[in-house]
Amino acid sequence: MTQACHRKCVPPHYKDAELSKGESVCLDRCVAKYLEVHERMGKKLTELSLQDEELLRRVQQGAGTA
Repeated sequence: MTQACHRKCVPPHYKDAELSKGESVCLDRCVAKYLEVHERMGKKLTELSLQDEELLRRVQQGAGTA
């Protein structure tokens, strides 16, 4: 995230020691998007993991009754 947002928002040749307002806004948005995607992916992976566990449980129960 740090490298991706830095490459996207900060020019390779620094003009000032401080970030410009535009650079700061860009970095804020970039980080917010990254965190939002990270959160969504975490929720989806958790959901898929729970589905896999449920399926495995069902398969094991079915194998035990056969």
